[in-house]
Amino acid sequence: AAPAGAVAFSVKHTEGVSVEVACHGREEDGSAASSGTRWPLDKGTVLRFSMSRASTEANDNKVTVSFYAEGGQPINQAGVFLTGIGISLDVDADRDGVVEKNSPNKASWTWGPEGHGAILLVSCDKESP
Repeated sequence: AAPAGAVAFSVKHTEGVSVEVACHGREEDGSAASSGTRWPLDKGTVLRFSMSRASTEANDNKVTVSFYAEGGQPINQAGVFLTGIGISLDVDADRDGVVEKNSPNKASWTWGPEGHGAILLVSCDKESP
């Protein structure tokens, strides 16, 4: 996706994004992007970005890649807006009728009226052909 004539690139990203650059078989932390690091644009260079927490709103994080010609002249930029989606198995782990996201009893199970942990009822019947 690099423009014609590009020989190097740099990366900027918002705080909620982690960036890694794999260049010449070596992985480097993309946080060096804030210091203006430029990487050579070689075949096999890989830019990986990820988020470790859910977004507060859609498109609230961004990665911008700047491309440079020989001599360091900027050619163009490409950007990606990101929205992190949080996924969690939320259960009524203490069996009080309230589904909680961060119940301390979520990771264990104890039998009985004073027990805790999720009770899963699995439907294995064939409801439709």
